[in-house]
Amino acid sequence: MLALVGTIVGVLADVLKLGALFFRASGAIRAENLVLRRQLARYLERGIKPRRMDHATRVCLSVFSRLFNWHDAIVIVRPSTIVRWHRLGWRIFWRWKRRAGRPAIPSELRALIRRMATENRLWGEERIASELLLKLGIRVSPRTVRKYMPKPLASQPRGDQRWSTFLRNHAKAILACDFFVAVTATFRLLYVFVVIEHGSRRLVRVDVTVHPSSDWTLQQLRDVVGFDDIHRYLIHDRDSILSKHLDESIRALGLSILKSPPRSPKANAICERVIGTIRRECLDWLIPISEAHLRAILKSWVEHYNCGRPHTSWGPACRVRRIQQW
Repeated sequence: MLALVGTIVGVLADVLKLGALFFRASGAIRAENLVLRRQLARYLERGIKPRRMDHATRVCLSVFSRLFNWHDAIVIVRPSTIVRWHRLGWRIFWRWKRRAGRPAIPSELRALIRRMATENRLWGEERIASELLLKLGIRVSPRTVRKYMPKPLASQPRGDQRWSTFLRNHAKAILACDFFVAVTATFRLLYVFVVIEHGSRRLVRVDVTVHPSSDWTLQQLRDVVGFDDIHRYLIHDRDSILSKHLDESIRALGLSILKSPPRSPKANAICERVIGTIRRECLDWLIPISEAHLRAILKSWVEHYNCGRPHTSWGPACRVRRIQQW
């Protein structure tokens, strides 16, 4: 903004100087022109490189050069540079004159669109355009409405339901599952399957296998879901074990599948957190010898986790009722 103001001031100053020359005698102007040319010749003899010109000087040179034969008078820049500046100025002028696109709607209508969007958080551009047409008879394109709607800040909540809000509102009906690995004393790799209930933070299934497969995982989920009417959603990641056939079978049991986005562990944060708790509080202190040994360790720790360990979501208390694990 300051550069634009400086350019305008510089151009106006040169225009005033040009106007003042019309009130001077022609002989004085010719003499002054000769003196300036003699000084410029001495300047060129020394070969001093001039400083970079500002925008005001460029505008004045390109405009005033149209008033006389300037090819012999301009020495600090090339003639092709003057021509380029002149063409650039015309391009900027015609771009401003054309102003492609639809003309702006009246300021009162813009203020009305912002007010409707602010007072009705759940309304989108389609709804606002329809309200304006039906209630006020004003036909406005939804894209025009979207252009003038206030942009929400990053700290402000959106109009739709956030993922965290959905998890909190449907916590009692959500199950989440995931795999993690454990290494035995003989460096054998074992896979642990975990299913947790969001509402109560209860581990409803923890089992171990050497060769995880889609059929084995489906059977574990069938044992958890059964024929109850409590759970409605199952959250899992995009592991190849959790195949399309498994999802279709789970949907047949009445559950909706919610897949977390790729490389987004926070979308399944509760299950990821309980896996970290299992590692920190159990497996980091013990080395399983075999698959059966790991299953026995986890069975004992899950009973402690569900019945004896205090949880933040339950307050300072812990669950007093015992839950059958397997």
